[in-house]
Amino acid sequence: MTNETHKHRSALRKQLYRTIFLSDTPAGKIFDICLLILILASVAVVMMESVQPIQVAYSSLFNCLEWLFTILFTVEYLLRVWCTPKPKRYITSFYGIIDLLCVIPSYVEFLLGGGHFLITIRILRLLRIFRIFKLVPFLHEGRQLMLALQRSRRKIAVFFFFIMLLTVVLGSIMYVIESSHNSGFTSIPVSIYWAVVTLTTVGYGDIAPITPVGQAFSAVIMIMGYAIIAVPTGIVTAEMTRMRRAADDLNARECPGCHMKIDDEDALFCKYCGTHL
Repeated sequence: MTNETHKHRSALRKQLYRTIFLSDTPAGKIFDICLLILILASVAVVMMESVQPIQVAYSSLFNCLEWLFTILFTVEYLLRVWCTPKPKRYITSFYGIIDLLCVIPSYVEFLLGGGHFLITIRILRLLRIFRIFKLVPFLHEGRQLMLALQRSRRKIAVFFFFIMLLTVVLGSIMYVIESSHNSGFTSIPVSIYWAVVTLTTVGYGDIAPITPVGQAFSAVIMIMGYAIIAVPTGIVTAEMTRMRRAADDLNARECPGCHMKIDDEDALFCKYCGTHL
């Protein structure tokens, strides 16, 4: 291999890397948007194929489209491995594993059978949309939410432990009320299942009380459910508010005249002494 050929391949790898992995160029954005469209189309094909009448009518078309998507995604994965400066790091990364899982099911289906509908895992690649459109504020808010959840984990754990005890008690009480009159409440575990469904306001309706006392008791549980839903939300919201206030206090400006904290970022003069900020 001549030196000129080596330089040409190196330049090609750098150009491909910037197009495939980055989105700071028009070509990179177009590539990523086209990739997202292909991912959505691939998932849509798999979803439609799961509908029996459509599958029977367009079986050959779905098969051709699926192999077309598989070949395109395989080529894309190989190009990513080839052009990245650290192939091993990419292959073992989150996106690298997802990219590989996107192409494996079709080959598993071809060789062994049974892995076809795992292709819907391609929808996870839509996470790239955060990189494409550079939604940094959304990522920042997501980090804040995760931090608030982490800091509230003990309170939330206590709350869920209380809910577990509550559902056991409520389910046991309903079993005592309904078991002799209702064939649905066959055991305490089944009654606890009903209590969970009712307390969370899901209400499947597969098990329902028939006695007046049981219906009145279930109405109380439903009302409790609406009150309980607000508790974890309040815990996380309070923590996020505390974090926001702490950040505002940290970022607040200090007046050079009276040394008071100024919270208003747009203020031109101190509201306490009138000093120009």
